[in-house]
Amino acid sequence: MTASGHPTSATGPLPADTTEDVRARRPAMAVLPIGSFEQHGAFLPLTTDTVIACTIAREVAAGRPVQVLPPLTVSCSHEHADWPGTVSISARTLHAVVTDIADSLHRSGIDTLILINGHGGNYVLRNVVQESAGRGVRMALFPGSADWDAARTRAGVETPSHTDMHAGEVETSILLYAHPELVKEGYESADCVADDRKQLLTLGMSAYTESGVIGRPSLASARKGRELLDGLTEAFGEYAALFGDRAAADA
Repeated sequence: MTASGHPTSATGPLPADTTEDVRARRPAMAVLPIGSFEQHGAFLPLTTDTVIACTIAREVAAGRPVQVLPPLTVSCSHEHADWPGTVSISARTLHAVVTDIADSLHRSGIDTLILINGHGGNYVLRNVVQESAGRGVRMALFPGSADWDAARTRAGVETPSHTDMHAGEVETSILLYAHPELVKEGYESADCVADDRKQLLTLGMSAYTESGVIGRPSLASARKGRELLDGLTEAFGEYAALFGDRAAADA
């Protein structure tokens, strides 16, 4: 159990609302954490992206009339296929699942869906949001690159974003703060820089790293993780205001 009494799993806190809780709160917005099930080196779990997406969703939803949905835990991780444990679905399937969820929410009276994406390889989510115009459900993808850039600056992240691609300073910092029990020993000596990776999508991650890490996890800290989450929570206010969030309007 978490400190708030919510049940937990390998992917983090699960929503504990009853149908009457949702009825009383009358949410106009839902957030959908989308992660992955892929290798993150020898020191972070396969569920890293899902844990991070759930953590961000929990932070941004606090104090707002928002319905937090259970996460999508398997997505598009094909570039990691050379490592044991990685599981993927097609971009077509991910597109269909997210669109179906949006349509279901619309039928229940929720017309805004924010996709909280924890995996950079889920490129198709941009198309899902792009195509949502005119379907009756307003959608957005969060965090965007500008949101991450601002949060990285706030936290004092030292590794450039291109270098800090996978299981690096940012991801390790967030888990060190939010779920330190999931971080195993070894991140302090697992740095791998592979800035020249033009053929990543064609060749996969294994062409550029033996460990599965691309970044500098040795620079990670719980303090940076806390500041990263605070920065993203602040950035989400713009999205909430854009969609007429009542809590943002009252602030």
